Amino acid sequence: MISLLFSAAVAFLTVILLTPVAISRLRKLEIGQFIQEEVSGHQHKRGTPTMGGVVIIGAITLGYVVAHCRFWTADEGFGLRFISFSPQGWLAIGALLGMGLIGFFDDFAKFVRARNLGLSKRWKFIGQLVVAVSFAAGVVAIDVSTEVSFTRGFGWDLGPWLYGVWVLLMLTAASNAVNLTDGLDGLVAGSGSLVFGAYVLVAFWQFRNFDFYGVEGALDLSIVAAAVVGACAGFLWWNAAPAKIFMGDTGSQALGGVLAALALLTNTHLLLLLLGGLYVLVTASVILQVFSFRVFGKRIFRMAPIHHHFELRGWPETTVIIRFWILSGMMVAAGVGIFYADWTVAAEGGLP
Repeated sequence: MISLLFSAAVAFLTVILLTPVAISRLRKLEIGQFIQEEVSGHQHKRGTPTMGGVVIIGAITLGYVVAHCRFWTADEGFGLRFISFSPQGWLAIGALLGMGLIGFFDDFAKFVRARNLGLSKRWKFIGQLVVAVSFAAGVVAIDVSTEVSFTRGFGWDLGPWLYGVWVLLMLTAASNAVNLTDGLDGLVAGSGSLVFGAYVLVAFWQFRNFDFYGVEGALDLSIVAAAVVGACAGFLWWNAAPAKIFMGDTGSQALGGVLAALALLTNTHLLLLLLGGLYVLVTASVILQVFSFRVFGKRIFRMAPIHHHFELRGWPETTVIIRFWILSGMMVAAGVGIFYADWTVAAEGGLP
């Protein structure tokens, strides 16, 4: 438990203290946000420093590493020592860094071109494919379950090849979903604190009940999730409306990547659809909008993603943000409740 608190605290303080430095540096480099012309209510945000995700990624990694440091023990006194890292923890951090790097190149391309168009779909997919293949190979190497799962495995083993496709689908879907949601000040940072907070509970519960779940490295996964909660909360301090900095694709792609990794490594693949229900809702609004326009020539929403639809209907930005946080919190509560209910029923002998 102390490791979880330490991880979150280090990540939080790192983001709180370094983000002002990043804001100043990004302003000097004139690395600012480009705003779509059709989002008329957001033109005042043009030029706001972006790529704050670099700080988030660094803070999460630092929080994870420092949480494994021991500066004093009752047996040996003072002195720097490390407790062992798990390969599962490093796989989650690898997904964070890999997807974050793709987002960084995307943001950098926008800066170089001075427009809201980053990497081409082909190059982005190639990058995501490399990350997915590397992650899937790591999973197979350390013998993580390749079964499709909800709160735990269904017994349907995909095998290494189909599992690789499944990893690619989850990584790309989660990273793009979080990226689409990152359109309002603090929306992803606030909702992310809730979603990753759920994974702190899920992974720690799996650690405490290893005989039931059989998830190796669950404690390390909860430490990673705690670091993400701390980083998101720290970034929200500066990203809340009116935002002084945006996380950019660097941050949203990284958060989506580590979110998918946690779901895969804790064997809660499909539970992610509920825990990250806000991101599913936003993505579905875009898919429905494109489908309706191409097939019927009509738009369902005034603008997609759906949070911009409510803005165009006259909702203040802060109202949309807070109400979407509430929706996210309700979905997270339902997901954690189902996860715990499954364990309770099984513990009483109702399930295998």
